[in-house]
Amino acid sequence: MTSLLPALFLLLPILFAAPADNWPQFRGPDGTGHSPAKGLPERWSESQNIVWKTAIHDRGWSSPVIHGNQIWLTTASKDGRQLFALCLDRRTGQIIRDLKLFEVPTPQYAHPFNTYASPTPVIEDGRVYITFGSPGTACIDTRTFKVIWQRTDIECNHFRGAGSSPIIFRNLLLLHYDGSDHQFALALDKRTGRTVWQTKRSVDFRDLNEKGVPAAEGDYRKAFATPHVATINGRLEMISLGSRAAYGYDPLTGRELWRVEEHDQFSASTRPVLGHGMIFFPTGFSVGQLFAVKTGGNGNITGSHVAWKHKRGVSNKPSILLIDDLIYMVGDTGILSCLEAKSGALVWMKRIGGEFSASPIYADGKIYLFDEAGKSTVIRPGRSFDLVAENTLDEGALASPAAVEGALFVRTRSHLYRIAGR
Repeated sequence: MTSLLPALFLLLPILFAAPADNWPQFRGPDGTGHSPAKGLPERWSESQNIVWKTAIHDRGWSSPVIHGNQIWLTTASKDGRQLFALCLDRRTGQIIRDLKLFEVPTPQYAHPFNTYASPTPVIEDGRVYITFGSPGTACIDTRTFKVIWQRTDIECNHFRGAGSSPIIFRNLLLLHYDGSDHQFALALDKRTGRTVWQTKRSVDFRDLNEKGVPAAEGDYRKAFATPHVATINGRLEMISLGSRAAYGYDPLTGRELWRVEEHDQFSASTRPVLGHGMIFFPTGFSVGQLFAVKTGGNGNITGSHVAWKHKRGVSNKPSILLIDDLIYMVGDTGILSCLEAKSGALVWMKRIGGEFSASPIYADGKIYLFDEAGKSTVIRPGRSFDLVAENTLDEGALASPAAVEGALFVRTRSHLYRIAGR
């Protein structure tokens, strides 16, 4: 457990305590990409260490979430008219339920790289919460498979498609809506679906062309990030990455506590991590950078609390890992970097090839990385690049993997795999 201590330095208490054999949300039990799972395989192929492989219909980049014997994920028709939630048996891979949750007569545009089912669900005992962004959010009873509540009235033009995943904090379901028209953070009562608070982003992009008309608003207002809640220096904070700024909110009221402005950067897509008295996050596209922001600020802390920035090989879509004193990140074009967390100094950099959207995970003393073409790379963390294995599946992954009880659960473009030693 020593490798987890820096990441949890400021997380007192851990606000999503989940049993070790569950993977309840995007990036795992504590939202950092760490898993306590042991006995994971290092090598696999289509003919080696595949316990089961289940076809998933239509398209979706949402990651699997796991509670008990259930695995949940989402998928959608290519045109976005039909939106589904699937429940699979963890032991056998059999699809237990295939629920069509929403019919959308006139779907918004989604970029061809994205899907209409990219946000990852969040699950707890007896309930799973599914969102597709503004087309619909639902709570499902995981014992009866009945819909408890639905919301289809939350207005946001996702412009390129939705991507932000929800999280649970106490009785709240916390979500991001960063579109071309509206940008806000939102808390719903997880029991009823009613709105508890909604806070508009305080930083907007207004680039006026020569005629005084806003230009390029859509992309510069977009974000796809997932929030994170922690107790920092005795204060509850929801760390929330928007477009052109990162924010800290009071998760109970939505009140903005602090913000860091990022100027030209937009479409932030990762989940932040914390440790060593700092918050670490990639800022997104354009002039993408990795920021380290000191905790404990109030108001606009751009000039006072940014401890360091790193510009080379920064990931746009995959989230980062913090393990002990080192940060690991894989850039979208396959460059894997290791940095000193306290200073931002580069320790090493290695091209591992491929293009990456899936976030890496750390489990069983190793880092697992899956690219978009089917190659996976397994390394040991440390101050030098230590390759354990390279593996290949028929298709690549854009969804992030899960690691539970000796098994990896990997969603590729068309299938969900359970990978484990036999």
